[in-house]
Amino acid sequence: MKTFSAVLLLSFFIWACTTKPETKSLAEQNPAMEGFDLDGSDPSAIQLADSIMHAMGGRENWDKTRYISWTFSGRRDLVWDKTTGRVRIYNKPDSTTYLVNVSTGEGRVRIKGKEITEPDSLKKLVAKAKGIWINDSYWLVMPFKLKDTGVTLRYMGEDTLQGGLFNTLILTFKDVGVTPQNKYKLYVDIKDKLVRNWAYYSNSSQDTANFVRPWDNYQKYGNILLSADRSDKAGPSNVKVDDTLPDALFNEF
Repeated sequence: MKTFSAVLLLSFFIWACTTKPETKSLAEQNPAMEGFDLDGSDPSAIQLADSIMHAMGGRENWDKTRYISWTFSGRRDLVWDKTTGRVRIYNKPDSTTYLVNVSTGEGRVRIKGKEITEPDSLKKLVAKAKGIWINDSYWLVMPFKLKDTGVTLRYMGEDTLQGGLFNTLILTFKDVGVTPQNKYKLYVDIKDKLVRNWAYYSNSSQDTANFVRPWDNYQKYGNILLSADRSDKAGPSNVKVDDTLPDALFNEF
């Protein structure tokens, strides 16, 4: 009986060592958000988007990231609670603090020490704050949003920029955000699949970009990669990722 048990245990050990856990494809690891333009996006573009998400730390780590803080172009300080949609923004030039929820549309605003309570004025300021967050967060986390609602992706083949060869990806939008007419072209490193430059077009019909800027200086924040403190001195800096932050940060001026 002992011999039989030993053989059974050994057989189980061998099976456990040789059986590999089932692994999901990159597409399965990175499901599209509801409303992503699957029919209008070509398969090569979607595959490249999934590779970018994987290179940045993966969808699971992105979803688990809770709090992101950063400064935008030296003008604004932002703290974003990804889980609840709460955002705190301090705009330095006009000494305005916004405490808003970009998911529910609720918010409070204080300008130079005085809280704004008049309903129409407050509504406009809360909408302005959401527009600020949309812009400033896109400059930081755009590679994680390639399969978002309303996005259409097109793979444009290989292209050169500043002597380098890149895979290129075009993003256009359908009825989302505050500027759905915009277009972006991403220059993606062929080897490591990281976005290295991005071109902005204020209108999708344009052939010439309004600007082409670096997307560089990747660092690990928590369990994800982010590009900040870039070589052109524009966009996000002072980035932090936290697991916990006090609620007062989003509720009190």
